Amino acid sequence: MTLKLTTGVAVFALTAGAASAQEVRVYNWSDYIDEDLLTQFEEETGIDLIYDVFDSNEVLETKMLAGSSGYDVVVPTGTFLQRQIQAGAFQKLDTEQLPNLDNMWDVIEERTATYDPGNEYSINYMWGTTGIGVNVGRVQEILGEDAPLTSWDLVFDPANMEQLAECGVHFLDAPAEMIPAALNYLGEDPDSHDPEVIARASEVFEPIRPYIQKFHSSEYINALANGDICVAVGWSGDILQARDRAAEAGNGVEIAYNAPDEGAQMWFDQMAIPVDAPNPEAAHTFLNFIMDAENMAQASNYVYYANGNEASQEYLNEDVIGDPAIYPSEAALDNLFTTTPYPPRVQRDVTRLWTAIKSGV
Repeated sequence: MTLKLTTGVAVFALTAGAASAQEVRVYNWSDYIDEDLLTQFEEETGIDLIYDVFDSNEVLETKMLAGSSGYDVVVPTGTFLQRQIQAGAFQKLDTEQLPNLDNMWDVIEERTATYDPGNEYSINYMWGTTGIGVNVGRVQEILGEDAPLTSWDLVFDPANMEQLAECGVHFLDAPAEMIPAALNYLGEDPDSHDPEVIARASEVFEPIRPYIQKFHSSEYINALANGDICVAVGWSGDILQARDRAAEAGNGVEIAYNAPDEGAQMWFDQMAIPVDAPNPEAAHTFLNFIMDAENMAQASNYVYYANGNEASQEYLNEDVIGDPAIYPSEAALDNLFTTTPYPPRVQRDVTRLWTAIKSGV
């Protein structure tokens, strides 16, 4: 396998020996699959796989709504998927080419149907929550043993953030995640589409903006693992990856993840086939490969995210299936919220608001 970096996008050029008559192009989130699975796909199918990565829904959406992306499989989050389906960006799945659909988990399909009614256009790849990752030792050293590690107060209370700035705090560069979290913290509906309600998010961010070191949607993984920062608002699996990298490095950094007590967002990353995919048949082959129970388990065991494949659960490592930060209890699930896409006019307001928040203006 060779790895080539071009304009910030990682491209995995995989070869299976003899030249293949087909290729499939997949566009997925960074650090989001076991690379051995990519090689295995080529070896089993004889299809060349071009695998590119991104680190924000906004980057993917720009490509999808512009058309002619050149990709056969893409992985938007549910809220973005819904808007892109409405824009005609995807083709319906051919279920006859997907016998492994029988492996999928009805509990998750019921929730993803909010974004993709009938799950006609997509399959769930991974799901999880948006919460807080902490370097336990550093945070407690600064804020004390009673630091609110399981509360949004940790990062939304300016008094805490002023002190935590000493050791570094990163936030996701993801308005569809961060604005609902702020609204929920204020007691507002996190799924509000009312511009006046959405604007209230600035009440949370303005006082803490001077203490946020960086907005980024992937750098916090290594930054947490290496002890370069002490707090990150991020995605559950990313923070658990950071936890395990720190443990493997034996650097004395203890990372913990919490979906805050006040409520956290539940999200779903869905694999879908663009309407103008160059090779939809190979795309279906890739989706069916991913839905194989053992393959899906291998992916989850690598990235430490829950998946929507019930048949995979018997193959999951105990530190994945048995970790409530990955597979929450039924009671914890009830405390999670989901959001729906902003209408175009509201999305413009959200984009302007987020730009102002990041710039500190």
